[in-house]
Amino acid sequence: MAYSIGVDVGGTFTDVVLRDTSGAISVAKCLSTHYDPIAGIVAGVTRALGGRDPAQVTRVVHATTLATNAVLERTGVRVAYVTTQGFRSVVPLGRYARVEEDRYDLRFTPPPPPVAPEDCFEVTERVSARGEVLTPLDDASVRRVAAEIARRGIGSAAVCLLHAYANPAHERRVAEILRASVPSVVTSTEVWPEIREYERATTTIMSAYVGPLMASYLSRLRERLAALGIRAPVHVMESGGGVVSAELAARRAVATIESGPAAGVLAAAGAGFADAISFDMGGTTAKACVVRGGRPEITHEFHVGGKGSFGGRRAGTGVPIRTPAIDLAEVGAGGGSVAWLDPAGTLRVGPRSAGSSPGPACYGLGGAEPTVTDANLVLGYLASASIPLTPALAEQALDRLAGPLGVAREEAARAVHEIVSAAMASAVHVVTVQRGIDPRGFALVAFGGAGPMHAARVAERFGIATVVVPAHCGVASAAGLLAGDLATERVRSRLDAGDPEPIFAGLVAEAAADLGVSPADPEVRVERSVDVRFVGQSHDLTVAWSPSRDELAARFAGRYRQVYGIAQRGEIELVGYRVRVTAPAQAREHPPPAPAARPGQAGAGGRRRAYFGECGGFVEVPVHTRASLPERLPGPAIVEDAESTIVVPPSWTAAPAPAGAVHLTRGGRP
Repeated sequence: MAYSIGVDVGGTFTDVVLRDTSGAISVAKCLSTHYDPIAGIVAGVTRALGGRDPAQVTRVVHATTLATNAVLERTGVRVAYVTTQGFRSVVPLGRYARVEEDRYDLRFTPPPPPVAPEDCFEVTERVSARGEVLTPLDDASVRRVAAEIARRGIGSAAVCLLHAYANPAHERRVAEILRASVPSVVTSTEVWPEIREYERATTTIMSAYVGPLMASYLSRLRERLAALGIRAPVHVMESGGGVVSAELAARRAVATIESGPAAGVLAAAGAGFADAISFDMGGTTAKACVVRGGRPEITHEFHVGGKGSFGGRRAGTGVPIRTPAIDLAEVGAGGGSVAWLDPAGTLRVGPRSAGSSPGPACYGLGGAEPTVTDANLVLGYLASASIPLTPALAEQALDRLAGPLGVAREEAARAVHEIVSAAMASAVHVVTVQRGIDPRGFALVAFGGAGPMHAARVAERFGIATVVVPAHCGVASAAGLLAGDLATERVRSRLDAGDPEPIFAGLVAEAAADLGVSPADPEVRVERSVDVRFVGQSHDLTVAWSPSRDELAARFAGRYRQVYGIAQRGEIELVGYRVRVTAPAQAREHPPPAPAARPGQAGAGGRRRAYFGECGGFVEVPVHTRASLPERLPGPAIVEDAESTIVVPPSWTAAPAPAGAVHLTRGGRP
């Protein structure tokens, strides 16, 4: 028997899913160990393995927030930035958009640049946008820079020369000289050879910033797994939903910044609905993404470490990253989000989270502040979880809000529940209504430890009539990792290129080499696309490739109308060329069987007191497991899952669905 393991490290829990070749699944959920994330992984893997032979594990797939946290907390390594003479100030000057509270701040101070101005260096060279050498590279200037970087003790360098995407020869030579004295050197042509100097520079810098951390982390992870007896290859999920080797993830660490959230969206895309909204609520954040035609929306630029509004990233408020990523909206709203009163006495929820240490008050681990999980326990929605819950501690925590507000404890808990549901609805709003998409024709796929408790309330705000809760929804991101194929994307900007076939062929060869596969293999899929814009415009849109210019123009016009809401025609030009190479990670496995009932949970006929405002307050409601769920269970009701709890409000109906899922339908039979 062979086994695959998926590991997702979140802000509160580390989830591990073990699947054998028959499709049977074992699940482990442990508190994340922020002092050493690998300790939590080892504990979860050990628990999931049980008595199984670790030598039979053939694959480990990991989603990690290491790169994200390093950028947000500014804990990456010190980086030297090397660029063309005359352009060292591009990164220190940066670009920042004032939003919300910054807009009228007379003492506004922009955030520090990703590289300190004194660590930016210039070398003598110049290449045109079409690749012509205007000024030959002066090797002596590079050696002077290398000596100064080494003298300062900087161990990582990011090289981004002007227009290197058109001709990488100078950049490669600079890297060759630097590597003689600098341990880690990253070039823009290795990471993402695309136009737009500032974005290409920041993407390269971020890869140099987190790359050494990622390489060290993955090396230690392999060693700790080997100590358990697991010597299988370790793969990492990229931000765009593809899975790559640990070695490639270390070289292109910037591509893993949205690693964890991407895995959950893949699980939602496999829920059986072509058009769906992925809704993932964990212990720290809630995330939403649109899936259309069975595929999640992909963006080729996102911002890290910036400010947002109503769940959306605001361009210009963080560090721009040019790499494929599943297009998510995120809010700081999770089960561990802390409820608090601002100076005006107004109730707020999040974005600060109690995390795994000390965690919500009801965990009994030393936390005393009221959280969303404590409120849900007081409201009767929760009775059990991956760790024991103590209602008395949750009640004490909610009393800290109820007293100053002058309301009953249950009213304070209800307010916390409604506020966090509204915050999460803002993320759905960003990826649907704000982009001109009517969400009413979509199914809301809810997962994460806290998602199914709030999903129906979020769906009500948009008129969504169907909610899907997949099997093993509490560890859906870890399960989604095992559904990911080996995949990577390559891009190259070329202005006024003649025959695109050599460009595509080169990109395919590079991507296939990254994955260690042959493009001639019949199981390997190659998707080609191009970046197109109207002549005279600055920005472009990506459309599927066609050798017919008329067909490309039609596809671009359709995409333009979809994005901007207006029909536009005109002469087009091609800016960049992209390929995505995908290969199955292993032989296709059987679908997982439906989860069995969890010992100790209420079965058919069980009842619990829970709060439903439509019913006037607390009422006795039926409680079922998935295994005991009848063909039709009208709300109000509760369905207790092995890793989460599904709340079925009045006017909703729950019913079992294929593959162990539960479907909730509003206003009618499922």
